[in-house]
Amino acid sequence: MDSAQRHTATGQFDIAMTAAEGDDTPGVGRWLFDKTFTGDLVGTSRGQMLGAGDPVTGGAGYVVIEMVSAQIGESEGGFALQHFGIMDESGFRQVIEVVPGSGLADLAGIAGTFTISQDESGAHHYELSYALPS
Repeated sequence: MDSAQRHTATGQFDIAMTAAEGDDTPGVGRWLFDKTFTGDLVGTSRGQMLGAGDPVTGGAGYVVIEMVSAQIGESEGGFALQHFGIMDESGFRQVIEVVPGSGLADLAGIAGTFTISQDESGAHHYELSYALPS
């Protein structure tokens, strides 16, 4: 990605989450979700999240694999995002990256990072910093 030109896509997304049924592993929760993206990245995603711990008491962690189908500028295709998040007494840390080798169609070869924020009204915002091969 060092030689490729970096780009930034920003916007908002809506998310609908449901608890997954059929897995009763003690201490682990599993959720399914769908997102709709607007802004520079227009499209949808589906993902699965595994979480453990208790966010109410300040200690928890989660992982996600999410498949995005979208248009970014003139490029249309898909890619996977991998999330890793930890909450403890020092705060919340989150890493979200494009999974290498997951790009499809015009987005084949995409590499990058993804950040999520939430404003006071509860709206979710994203920033995708990415590069595509020449």
